[in-house]
Amino acid sequence: MESLQVTRLMSCKLSANISHKACSFRPSRQLGFSSLSRRSFQNGKLTVARSDITENGGGFGGLDDSSNSNSIEEEDDDEEEEEKNGLMLGLDRDDCGSVIALQLIPPSGEVAIDSHQDEAADTKGEDEGIEEEKGGEEEIRSRVTYNIVFVTAEAAPYSKTGGLGDVCGSLPGVLAGRGHRVMVVSPRYLNGTSADKNFTGAYDVDRRIKVPCFGGEQEVAFFHEYKKGVDWVFVDHPSYHRPGNPYGDSHGAFGDNQFRFTLLCHAACEAPLVLPLGGYTYGEKCLFLVNDWHAGLVPVLLASKYRPFGIYKDARSILVIHNLAHQGVEPAASFKNLGLPSEWYGALEWVFPTWARTHALDTGEAVNILKGAIVTADRILTVSKGYAWEITTVEGGYGLNELLSSRRIVLNGIVNGIDVTEWDPSSDEHVSFHYSADDLSGKARCKTALQQELGLPIRPECPLIGFIGRLDYQKGIDLIRWAIPELMEDNVQFVMLGSGDPLYEDWMRAAEKTYRDKFRGWVGFNVPISHRITAGCDILLMPSRFEPCGLNQLYAMRYGTVPVVHTTGGLRDTVENFNPYAGDGSGEGTGWTFSPLTKESMLEALRTAIMTYRDHKSTWEALMRRGMQRDFTWETAAIHYEQVFEWACIDPPYIT
Repeated sequence: MESLQVTRLMSCKLSANISHKACSFRPSRQLGFSSLSRRSFQNGKLTVARSDITENGGGFGGLDDSSNSNSIEEEDDDEEEEEKNGLMLGLDRDDCGSVIALQLIPPSGEVAIDSHQDEAADTKGEDEGIEEEKGGEEEIRSRVTYNIVFVTAEAAPYSKTGGLGDVCGSLPGVLAGRGHRVMVVSPRYLNGTSADKNFTGAYDVDRRIKVPCFGGEQEVAFFHEYKKGVDWVFVDHPSYHRPGNPYGDSHGAFGDNQFRFTLLCHAACEAPLVLPLGGYTYGEKCLFLVNDWHAGLVPVLLASKYRPFGIYKDARSILVIHNLAHQGVEPAASFKNLGLPSEWYGALEWVFPTWARTHALDTGEAVNILKGAIVTADRILTVSKGYAWEITTVEGGYGLNELLSSRRIVLNGIVNGIDVTEWDPSSDEHVSFHYSADDLSGKARCKTALQQELGLPIRPECPLIGFIGRLDYQKGIDLIRWAIPELMEDNVQFVMLGSGDPLYEDWMRAAEKTYRDKFRGWVGFNVPISHRITAGCDILLMPSRFEPCGLNQLYAMRYGTVPVVHTTGGLRDTVENFNPYAGDGSGEGTGWTFSPLTKESMLEALRTAIMTYRDHKSTWEALMRRGMQRDFTWETAAIHYEQVFEWACIDPPYIT
């Protein structure tokens, strides 16, 4: 290593012999010089002198004793002794001779500063005094920002059927607020309802592209709205204009969903190149966040159609799996419709196991879009750490567990955040009484108001249990159905809100007639009612078979409603099981978790919660407050996403 002795500030200009490509300039805080210069060199000068242990004159980028390319202030004779005690500026070079690192080294040869953070901590008091003398010097900070492109089938408030819409409606705005340039690409759904007004602010950008797929060229248009720092881009095509939700209607899933979302993926790849949003395009250096199978062709297209021709060679793609159960599987014959080179069939190839085939002559051959995304994405995310592990198991992998296990090194989980402005018990517009962790008095009044609204007897001492969600097998509705007769024997009240399987909808109506003073079932979904149930209930039950993240348990804790959940996925990550003996006897935890997923274990957890509510009021209030104080904001989630962005950009791009 070559070195120069450092004692005071120097003023210099680069030698003509020093390559600009080999030199990079960063804020002094990043290099670790900031606190050092404020503490040791308060006169504002730094002298660089040749070290006694340095090599011959030509060592430092062409500088020698006779070189006048760098002008260094000469010191007075009385400062010569101070120079001898200075630090050495060490240079690390690569095999080509380029400077790749700098180090400060004392005369002993030891590294003087290992971390600028440690140095800053050691000299905190001195730094504060120096900065006061300077009148408060503003610290120079640097942050890497990215051009981020979300590709999603839904994004609230424009379109939403579940958690995917919440994520893609909230996270982009938070990332934009942190300095990133963010675009969200989603279809422009028009279904002839009041929801169409959500798109009234988007205007036609007068850009048309031809998408080569499905045996021809399909023309799509782009609409754009800039709101809350985010470029909302909507792909427009007649296939998005029909009654129903983004995926289907009352008759089931749309038969042309592969076509509709193939258009979305092709358009999303073109949007950063052709749309001059704010006067200029996003360009090729983008981070694509592709969500679920609907956007799964994006990383495949980047690898097969763009990078081989030098386009998007610096782009990265991050696959976000919200629900592995939906994979975009279609017959193998449909591959030719996707607009991919024929040699890329293997990336999407899928063969069903024998037991899953429809008949004896069925070969089981298919294409799996999500599988193609897993193979080609630079990094893979799920919406909780627990779910990231579960999808690598036979039970939770839906046939993709071995492939996901092989890519475990790039697989991470980040828990979703919640909108703490919309879900705030101290200001919620949907509830009549407000409260906070410091003043819980409004919680009991919300419970009384809910009992009155639902026609239940007003009984403050009676535990009120709630359920909010889809009425289907995944959510464990069958367990609730089996447990209700036994649970209703206890002194409790139960309220359910949701829609889904007609079998369970009919059961809810029948149960309400059977247990008139204890059970209420609201078939359908109503946002104000969901807020009032969350605020008014004492316990929220979530016996999900699998739950990639789950939001209702986060809302419940935010509102002081104690969750009782099955230990799976995001429920495992976010609900800490209550331990009354921890914390010097004060207890720890925010709810109860149970496993295995059986009626007996669920009832045992519920009865423990009910007993605690009745007999240990101070413990219950502590549970409520701990849940309300948990940090599940999108700002916290965004920090974790930025770490994954950094990892994605460090890793080499996926090139076949």
